Amino acid sequence: MMTDRRAFGFGLAAATAAGATPAHAADDVREANKRTVLAFYDAALNRSNIDEAAAYLGPHFIQHNPRSKDGVEGFRALFQDLKTQFPGVRADVKRAFSDGDFVVLHVHAKLQPEDLGLAIVDMFRLEGGKIVEHWDVRQAIPETAANANGMF
Repeated sequence: MMTDRRAFGFGLAAATAAGATPAHAADDVREANKRTVLAFYDAALNRSNIDEAAAYLGPHFIQHNPRSKDGVEGFRALFQDLKTQFPGVRADVKRAFSDGDFVVLHVHAKLQPEDLGLAIVDMFRLEGGKIVEHWDVRQAIPETAANANGMF
């Protein structure tokens, strides 16, 4: 038992000396996850490159959006339909948050350029750098509001 603790201590000391503290490694994973989701989002919604976007998904993609089936093929079908119906769709990510294996985006999406658009919160779970699960909530942006704060 003593040997295991010493080995762990020496390993931790070596990693710390090399600049790879556990907290630093967790930050690296969170930032990598955020970059993955942002690249996925840009490929899917702004560049309509479904093949590139699908490469960011894990093999067992779980979808909580009721308009889409699970899996990469469910994603492809949803985005093909979106692209066909709304060829001018654009998404502007206003905020991106990451916590462990989860990434949350706060997004202003427009199906048509002249639309006020939608306020969307997208949540993703990643495993091994791949997106494996997705949830979203959407709200239409109203023409008038009771306050001047805006949706973003």
